[in-house]
Amino acid sequence: MKAFCRWAATVSATAALTPAAAWAQTQPGPYGYGPQMMWGWGWYGMILGPLFMILMLAVVITAIVLAVRWLGGPWQAPLHHSLPGRTAMDILNERLARGEIDQAEYQEKRRLISQG
Repeated sequence: MKAFCRWAATVSATAALTPAAAWAQTQPGPYGYGPQMMWGWGWYGMILGPLFMILMLAVVITAIVLAVRWLGGPWQAPLHHSLPGRTAMDILNERLARGEIDQAEYQEKRRLISQG
C-alpha cells in the first residue's frame, strides 16, 4: 500500500509540473529570449494597462457614488425655498407662523420693511 501511495504522489507531482516544464521549453521570441514582457503585448500593454486601471477606478468610484445615493434615499429640497413673486412681507408672515420669530421681532421687522 505504501508503494502505491508513493507511486500516486509521484504521478500527481509529475502531472502537476508538466505544464510548467512545457511552458519553460517554448521557443524564444523574435529577440532571442523567452516569452515577451506582458505576454506579448509589448508597448500596447504599457499604454492600455494604465487606461484600463483608470477605467476600473472610474467604475468603482461610480458604483460607490450610486450606492451611497441609493442608500441615502431621495434628495429633499430645502424647506425655505423662495418662490418667485413672494414679497418680504409674505416671508415674514410665514416665519411668524412657523414660530421662528416672536411677536416683538415680527413687529420690528414689519416696521423696517414698511419703511423701505
